[in-house]
Amino acid sequence: MASSNQKPILIAGAGLSSLLLAQSLLRSKIPFLIFERDTSFSFRAQGYRLRLSAEGLDAIETVLGPEGFKTFWEACGKTGGGGFAAIDAVTGELIVEGAKQESKEEVADKIKAKELMETLSSRDGKIVGISRGDMRKLFMTGCEEYVQWSHGVVSYELTPTGVRAVFADGSKSIEGEMLVGGEGIYSKVARQVSKGKLKVYDTGARGIHGQAPTTAFKELGEGVWRITDETNAKGRVFAITNVRPGDMDDPNLEFGWTMGAVPGVIRAPNDDLSMIGKPAADIAKELAANWHPRIRAIFEQMNESNAAFWKITCSTPGGVPEWENEPRVTVIGDAVHSMTPAGGIGANTAVQDSALLGRLLAEAGGYKEGVTAAYEKEMRIYGSRAVATSYGIAKAQFGVLIDENSNTV
Repeated sequence: MASSNQKPILIAGAGLSSLLLAQSLLRSKIPFLIFERDTSFSFRAQGYRLRLSAEGLDAIETVLGPEGFKTFWEACGKTGGGGFAAIDAVTGELIVEGAKQESKEEVADKIKAKELMETLSSRDGKIVGISRGDMRKLFMTGCEEYVQWSHGVVSYELTPTGVRAVFADGSKSIEGEMLVGGEGIYSKVARQVSKGKLKVYDTGARGIHGQAPTTAFKELGEGVWRITDETNAKGRVFAITNVRPGDMDDPNLEFGWTMGAVPGVIRAPNDDLSMIGKPAADIAKELAANWHPRIRAIFEQMNESNAAFWKITCSTPGGVPEWENEPRVTVIGDAVHSMTPAGGIGANTAVQDSALLGRLLAEAGGYKEGVTAAYEKEMRIYGSRAVATSYGIAKAQFGVLIDENSNTV
């Protein structure tokens, strides 16, 4: 990073959107600092494999440039096979269109799924995916020295010539040109800058994600599979996994899976979602106990130590709200538009934020009044559309229902 008297752009959180923004600033030689509440890069499990849409890949390519994107692309898996298809968890058979009388809601769900398939087949007729952890490592490359760990941002203070981040212990950062809140669904920066208008709702639904040796997936075969159990007495249970070619004979490699259910079915002991390992693994195995052997194998053979709970949340379904723009503070990623996992839209929208804000800052040569307003105006359009789509699919598939009176996180 070129040395100058220019104050840095301060970034709260070291998640995907924050790190990709940092990559953009690095290429533009704009100074920055990242503040992350975790103690190290490997503090937390990084969740399920992400599917990348055409828009997401385009945004990443724009930021990383030809050489950087080449490295990223080579790290991605490319899945063909059965594409995005649904399987009956109990019988192990494909769910065939028209096989049963469908309600209007089910028809709408199917239309959304078809549209989703077209979105996810992002390049070369393939579904492109990468684990969240691998993606984060790639985005971290070159930014390591600019990350300050164990620095959770709880608020900010504007100064006559900039802004300072305030940390949990009461200390403050150096003065920056502007602050970007990218610290996820619990973002304190988002709450402060929007004066409470940015809200993240708890849908009540929970999930579990985990991994198993690739050999456990051989009976499923290549494809992105949505596994549905309509017979569970507690309510609908589903699982999603991405089975890629070429690795299914190597027991030393693992594929990921995620399981979810309608509200009330999956419950972490004492509602402690920070638990990992056996408590989550046991619940997943219990829910899959009567599933078809070709599917049940990925749960029976899971790496129990990696199993973890997750909370299904969503921002206001009506769209990203308006708030009075603060020129020196804005928000990106889940901090501004949290989404359900339905459709795999969240991460793809987050990287669009990074590319857009990074481009505007590069064009301005760093902070300039009007940058955050321009970013927020454009982000609200695609961000609102993405949240509405994600919520619509989740409402149909997972049975979630939220409104302004629902609990927030």
